Amino acid sequence: MSTVRYKGSPLAVGKRGELMREPEEVAAMLALHAKGWGARRIARELGVSRNTVKRYLGAGGWVAYRRPERGLRLAGLEAWLGERFRRHRGNAEVIRQELLAEKQIQVSLRTVERAVAPWRRELAAEARATVRFETAPGEQLQIDFGEKRVVIGGEVVRVHLFVATLGYSRRNFVMAFDNERQGSWLQGIEAAFAHFGGVPERLLLDNARALVEHHDVETREVRYNARFHAFCRYWGVRPQACAPYRARTKGKDENGVGYVKGNALAGREFASWEALHGHLARWLREVADVRIHGTTGEPPIERFRAAEAAALKSLAGKPPFVQDRELRRRVHSDACVEVDTNRYSVPWQWIGYQVRVLVAGQQVRIYHREQELAVHAQSAGRRQRSIQLTHLEGIVGAWPERQVPPASSPESAPPSPPPGELQRPLSDYEALLGGGWQ
Repeated sequence: MSTVRYKGSPLAVGKRGELMREPEEVAAMLALHAKGWGARRIARELGVSRNTVKRYLGAGGWVAYRRPERGLRLAGLEAWLGERFRRHRGNAEVIRQELLAEKQIQVSLRTVERAVAPWRRELAAEARATVRFETAPGEQLQIDFGEKRVVIGGEVVRVHLFVATLGYSRRNFVMAFDNERQGSWLQGIEAAFAHFGGVPERLLLDNARALVEHHDVETREVRYNARFHAFCRYWGVRPQACAPYRARTKGKDENGVGYVKGNALAGREFASWEALHGHLARWLREVADVRIHGTTGEPPIERFRAAEAAALKSLAGKPPFVQDRELRRRVHSDACVEVDTNRYSVPWQWIGYQVRVLVAGQQVRIYHREQELAVHAQSAGRRQRSIQLTHLEGIVGAWPERQVPPASSPESAPPSPPPGELQRPLSDYEALLGGGWQ
């Protein structure tokens, strides 16, 4: 039973949140009632509710509040309840089900919630008890993913934002993906290393399934994914997973994710994924790097240049560990997609469509959903063209303009053009596309 103060006197809170009145107040109610006053008038005079007046008048005087005895059915199960509460991370409904299955005790969900309330407060206090600590220059890079729905090409798309934050300078890096698979994590980390020009001592991360296979709550034993472990050895960086359910220990990056979603992308629309990537690069350079950080009181780029840049380990000219990438591209009007400044052809009927590009094993494979549209050898240089003759068959003269399938209808595959000979010699196509056939 809790107490509050009313006109200088502590009052108990009874059922339904009513204030328990002092005996003197109840005596005043009875005296006024004896004079013929009604409950409404007495309540108005004394500043209490009419139901309170009625309750005391009905009882004929002051009655002490007695807390109802509850939870007797769960008496003696405190240790069991505490263990199950931590095992199920506070899920009272699961505990209620296990009470019935293992103990043959059937109680309401509210009964279980009351019984585990002390542990819930303890768990909440533990989650809030995050000690802010400052890391040395080059010591730590915090990484995480966040999601935001963004309009791209006129469609609402779920964008997965990889955000990396250096612990000392608070300098951010962000990269947009359409998934959170392991390849995206590794690609984002390597892109962050390249952006910062070096490698930190530690990677602080949450327990993402793509990176962490097991993290024991009690022993803190961590088993990382084998490929991620090999990635960390390759770059000479030590991974450190936050304690389960304690993502707040990674607060600098948690704040960074919110900052990106609320500042870089708020209310914006983009014509394509390429436009989104370009915007994020400009935002990092023109906004995130030069703002006055709320904690350090300095622009992150200045703090980075003054101390952290030199503390990062050199990239040492290492090639990327990640050899495969998944990208989203739109097919341009020349029936090509662009990857790393190079252009690769697909059948011309897919002009205007969004496609998936897989770069792996020195090959570029282009898909629409699960349909493979083209396979090219990966170009070694820059601004090269890889064009396959069959991708442009029938592009001139064979289809009247009014019969060309619309590019804005990706639900069904475009029809194949009718057989027929090209209307121009190949040399004309070569001149048009700026290169020879492969």
